[in-house]
Amino acid sequence: MKTIGLLGGMSWESTVTYYQIVNSVVKERLGGLHSARCLLYSVDFQEIEACQSAGDWDKSARLLGVAARALEKGGADFFVICTNTMHKVAPQVQAAVSIPLLHIGDVTAAEILGRGLRTVGLLGTRYTMEENFYCGRLRQQGLEVLIPDAAERALVNEVIFQELCLGQIRAASRKKFQAVLAGLARRGAEGVILGCTEIGMLLRPEDADLPLFDTTLLHATAAANLALAD
Repeated sequence: MKTIGLLGGMSWESTVTYYQIVNSVVKERLGGLHSARCLLYSVDFQEIEACQSAGDWDKSARLLGVAARALEKGGADFFVICTNTMHKVAPQVQAAVSIPLLHIGDVTAAEILGRGLRTVGLLGTRYTMEENFYCGRLRQQGLEVLIPDAAERALVNEVIFQELCLGQIRAASRKKFQAVLAGLARRGAEGVILGCTEIGMLLRPEDADLPLFDTTLLHATAAANLALAD
């Protein structure tokens, strides 16, 4: 079994889910008392979010690069960045180490394409929805990506940072997200990517009429399966 490097803490609320999933998958596949071999480097999200707000992506890349090197030195065979937004600096973080990065966008695209879908909606932070580092990577793999309108993007971003990252799950926000999902469906979305690792805390498959692609579940599951691959 390979050792997984978890670069987490962004937020720790969703990083907990990563740890649960990788261990659950390993237990299910190997049985008995098996659990995942993994290392966790959990950053201070306040520091990372300050970089986001200031547009200082170079500093955030340096901080995550330090964390990735620590995982490599600790014996990780590969690593995952346990957040969608910070894949904006994935190339710089990957360049800081020699072990491979399992990219969340690639895992998500593979699942969607494997389901035979081509047009998907995307929910996430404003950075993930509006910038090309994420949508562009998905489009390069053959997907058409739809994002909510400006007001809806502001709503989604606010709920992520002011509620979900603080562990607050509100029924009123779930209803608002469901309205956003309905709008994406009317525009032709065949499914919707939960492109922030906290959104799966708010929306479950039964909350939507469309397939939901929970990036936390997909990414962590892929990491566990890679760890168990020959």
